[in-house]
Amino acid sequence: MERDLTALFDPRSVAVVGASDDPAKYGHAVASQALRAEGRRRPVYLVNRRGGTVLGKPAAPSLAAIGEPVELVVVSVPGSGFEAAVEDALACGAKAIVGITAGFAEAGPAGAARQRAVVARVREAGAVLVGPNCLGIADNTTELYLASDRFAPGGVALLSQSGNLALELQLRVAPHGLGFSRFVSLGNQADVTLVDLVEDCARHEATAAIAVYAEDFGDGRAFARAAAAAGKPVVLLTAGRGSASARSAQSHTGALTTSADVVAAACRDAGVELVCTPREMTVVLAAVSSRPGPRTGGTRTAVFTDGGGHGAIAADAAEDAGLDVPELGAATQAGLRTVLWEQSAVGNPVDLAGMGEQQPLSYADTVAHLLGAEEVDAVLMTGYFGGYAASEGGLGGGQAGGSVLAEGETRAAEKIVAHLAGSPKPLVVQSMYPGSPSCRVLAGAGIPVFAATEDAARALAAMTGRAARSAPEFAALPAAAAPLRDAGYHGVRGLLAAAGVPFPAAREVTDEAGVLAAAGEFEGPYVLKALHLLHKSDAGGVALRLADRDALLAAYRDMRARLGAGSYSVEAMADLSDGVELIVGVNRDPRFGPVAMVGLGGILTETLRDVAFALAPVPARRAEELLRGLRSAALLAGVRGRPAVDVAAAAAVIERITTVAAAHPEIAELEVNPLLVRPDGALTLDARAVLG
Repeated sequence: MERDLTALFDPRSVAVVGASDDPAKYGHAVASQALRAEGRRRPVYLVNRRGGTVLGKPAAPSLAAIGEPVELVVVSVPGSGFEAAVEDALACGAKAIVGITAGFAEAGPAGAARQRAVVARVREAGAVLVGPNCLGIADNTTELYLASDRFAPGGVALLSQSGNLALELQLRVAPHGLGFSRFVSLGNQADVTLVDLVEDCARHEATAAIAVYAEDFGDGRAFARAAAAAGKPVVLLTAGRGSASARSAQSHTGALTTSADVVAAACRDAGVELVCTPREMTVVLAAVSSRPGPRTGGTRTAVFTDGGGHGAIAADAAEDAGLDVPELGAATQAGLRTVLWEQSAVGNPVDLAGMGEQQPLSYADTVAHLLGAEEVDAVLMTGYFGGYAASEGGLGGGQAGGSVLAEGETRAAEKIVAHLAGSPKPLVVQSMYPGSPSCRVLAGAGIPVFAATEDAARALAAMTGRAARSAPEFAALPAAAAPLRDAGYHGVRGLLAAAGVPFPAAREVTDEAGVLAAAGEFEGPYVLKALHLLHKSDAGGVALRLADRDALLAAYRDMRARLGAGSYSVEAMADLSDGVELIVGVNRDPRFGPVAMVGLGGILTETLRDVAFALAPVPARRAEELLRGLRSAALLAGVRGRPAVDVAAAAAVIERITTVAAAHPEIAELEVNPLLVRPDGALTLDARAVLG
């Protein structure tokens, strides 16, 4: 349920408890910022137990001494006094509390118990709490300044667990003309969570994009759901993504699934831009904050340059970022020939080959043709553009020509802006002189301009990717089913079969009489499996293509002699010809819940590691996309004379498997390996489950 955070971001009055004249104390920094807007929007009260004055303003010795209700209270006092300060705040009518004080859940079990008690008291009073152990909040749209630093106004809401990273991000985004609508230090998220804040920022009209640095997602699936529903860009920087989520996993799925895979899958499914560094976050924010309005979502990119080296490097960077750089068609090349000279390259990259020095408007003419080409989804312009105006402006441009070239380049920039205004296609620029007057014309019109080629390519990927997933699909968890009691092989088979997952005929046996009975129930050839082994194939516990009853009985005697008494399974041998073996697994992540893995299966799963991830359950349409995105996807389409397999049938089975796993929270790991997919359908050949 969405929470009302009005008292947090636009309170009628504010008090800072622990305000101080000592610059070494956080109460000094917060009080200094709070007083910036005193009297314009709301009264600001300073509280110090000694009374007197703080920052030249009378300070009350307690909240009660103010004599007026206070809607938002910042608490920056020693840990031993935090609970009492919270009680005082609630007693004076506070509906929102910002807890700067540390020493709670982050300090161990005793601190966690104190934190739970404080939260219970705050919620009982109908109030909200940010923190504790946070660095404050700010809202430039309501002139609420309750953090230690100023944040330049703009359209980005920054939700961060790190104060220093927030400051670095502010330094990085400033050259791109970006600023912040809000800043919230997340702290321990004891009451107000990241999910609450994302939902509120999604409703906040002045926020155009949401930037998040988080190490603790709390309920990761709820975060993904909130981001998917936000209706505006969400950019996530997180740490600790590379550690294995389950080092003691008992299945291929658990062994292959890392925290990085889980976070990446959640972000992709929710339409969140996942970044690795503050620099990359800056690049993506600059991209997604530019030129509002409808966009095309294709990845076919035209690279446009005025130098062969820049064009080749930019083409590689574009492909590394997931964009396509196809050769342009004959009609588009012919159109470019009408505005370029003979030595210009028009295949892609498109290279002016020096024409820009003779006719600066050729930059604009080329951009116009590329934006108008049906086969082009996006344009990446790279190289010297900006250098002519930079030379005139004393910014280090190396070309001669003076004001004539500078004026021509500026006119070209203005025409590029005009051409782009009528196109839904994105344009990103890399320039050796990003601060030049002509590049500032582009940037002023919302065209992202970067100094680094890789930054321009990443920005363009963010712009095209967001357009492609403007309405991300996010599968909801099914209702919990009755718990699985029998986690043995045949118990798991029965659970999946009841959901419509197809299996060959099978019978569990424990002696020779059972083997002979199974041989009488269905015809060979047969498969024999030793069910009491964790990794059957590795131990020689699987025998295939047993032609008749005698071969089956001999295999059973051999296995029993080698592997001991236990449970075995006799199964009908599937037709493996023209088939491709897949793996389908679901691993339950403590933050994001069930996460599905699909990929190339069989005995080489962990060796090849050709797998993809998504939050479970996985709809059939999404499952088919995952399969066709594998490195080995060509096998599914048929190679070297083999027919194509029924990918749609496999996708339908994947949906059923992942739905079963998602409906059983007691299952920590569920795996089908292999799922045999043939031209005529899909068949599950082995399954296992591990209970949590």
